[in-house]
Amino acid sequence: MDFIDQKLDTYVCEHSENESELLNELNRQTNLTVLQPRMLSGHFQGRVLSMLSHMIKPNRILEIGTYTGYSALCLAEGLTENGKLITIDINEELEDITREYIQKAKLENVIDYVIGNAMEIIPTLSEEFDIVFIDADKSNYCNYFKLVFDKVKKGGYIIADNVLWSGKVLEEYNLLDADTKVIVDYNKMIHDDSRVQEVLLPIRDGLMIARKL
Repeated sequence: MDFIDQKLDTYVCEHSENESELLNELNRQTNLTVLQPRMLSGHFQGRVLSMLSHMIKPNRILEIGTYTGYSALCLAEGLTENGKLITIDINEELEDITREYIQKAKLENVIDYVIGNAMEIIPTLSEEFDIVFIDADKSNYCNYFKLVFDKVKKGGYIIADNVLWSGKVLEEYNLLDADTKVIVDYNKMIHDDSRVQEVLLPIRDGLMIARKL
């Protein structure tokens, strides 16, 4: 489902900051060689993530779901000096391309790329995060939020991708597939949580931004 007319989407991208040559290369490489390239954040959403990161000026970022590393590189742009980004992904098949572009960006000492099960890894983290970006298996969205909440600083942000799920969130709940039900449950959970201020932005496939009060 397209949320914006294609010509208008092109106009938006043409009038947003250009992605860097490296990000453009990673974008092309992902689309040419990796299954389901639509999972890539891409130019427009990548610039949104970069802008949010620059506005927040995070010292620590946690990303759940790396894919080929595009969003991690975008989020890292706003890190403070000596800042760090931890990104977790269970798919070791994408490790080579992800590490290649982290190295090309000269961010090996900034981005800690961890292969494994985020549900098991998150409880072991002792960091306190300014931003958490959730973009992994939809079945665990609610679980990820609950796991990271106490690790997010007061005033920090939890950002979840794909919260419109190609418009499926508008369908009758009883007819939804399991993943869509979790997305609907996640959006309701965030909206009903008095511990956060939230806004759902119809950017690409939807970004839910929750600020910890």
